[in-house]
Amino acid sequence: MRRQIEVSNEVAQALTGAGDHILRALEGHVSCDLFLRGNVVTLDGEPEAVAAAAVVVRELSELIAQGHEIAEGTIAAVTSALDQHHSPAEILEDVVWRHRSTKVAPKTVNQKRYVDSIRRNTITFGIGPAGTGKTYLAMALAVAALSEREVARIILTRPAVEAGERLGFLPGDLQAKVDPYLRPLFDALHDMLDAERVAQALERGQIEVAPLAFMRGRTLNDSFIILDEAQNTTPEQMKMIMTRLGFNSKMVVTGDITQIDLPKDQKSGLITVSEIIEGIEGIQFIRFGGEDVVRHRLVQRIVEAYDEHAARQAPELRAAERRRA
Repeated sequence: MRRQIEVSNEVAQALTGAGDHILRALEGHVSCDLFLRGNVVTLDGEPEAVAAAAVVVRELSELIAQGHEIAEGTIAAVTSALDQHHSPAEILEDVVWRHRSTKVAPKTVNQKRYVDSIRRNTITFGIGPAGTGKTYLAMALAVAALSEREVARIILTRPAVEAGERLGFLPGDLQAKVDPYLRPLFDALHDMLDAERVAQALERGQIEVAPLAFMRGRTLNDSFIILDEAQNTTPEQMKMIMTRLGFNSKMVVTGDITQIDLPKDQKSGLITVSEIIEGIEGIQFIRFGGEDVVRHRLVQRIVEAYDEHAARQAPELRAAERRRA
């Protein structure tokens, strides 16, 4: 079956882009041949594939007309949303935060659910692999809440757990020693705000970045709290941080249970907590998968490869555990 769709000059220009990379990316997400000549998109293939591709082209055209910048990730977001019977515009138009040329918005259905959960619930857990936007989206929502004076401060924390290196051997005072662990949080923060504003907010206490151990004994009122790398908390630490929650506060806990750096005999607090509190009103767990990875496409392939390897190894690991028992 062959179908031709006439598009505007703006849409045709956006689809061709620099070096036709957008058009090539679109071809990679539809199951039919695709050609663009002038203002006419030609789809050639099986009827069902052509019909599905036509919907993708129409959705992209509408997004371009509304001023959305089309990138390879946008096409993936559109096709993923359509596969799950969601409106792509509903997801991509939910802009969480704008800063200069940076526009932060969900790119997958799960990311949209995550954003909605953070807005709706007191505590949200974002669990999944690297590159799924768990920390970045939480940071954007935190900055938005601070800017709109919904909270008085942002508290960013993560456990200082060694991943092969030893904290005590790092040079400098305590703050210098923990800085490498907190650097990813600073990087995300500087994407959201100018460096001068970040420095002022840190000086005034409107933004606090500290290791998890510094939270003990405190009550965190009127705060937006982000606990990052929560897979490296112990069950006791997880209980500690969750019971720090005060009035008019919100907490987001993020982590990847496939990247636990705790000693092998130590259970992760992120695994334990889901067994204890899931189902309590005001708390929601959002679980991400490889399809939610929005970094370079190679990252998604790496995640998938590791998942496949873990699945292949699972029977051997279970057999080894039985032998040890």
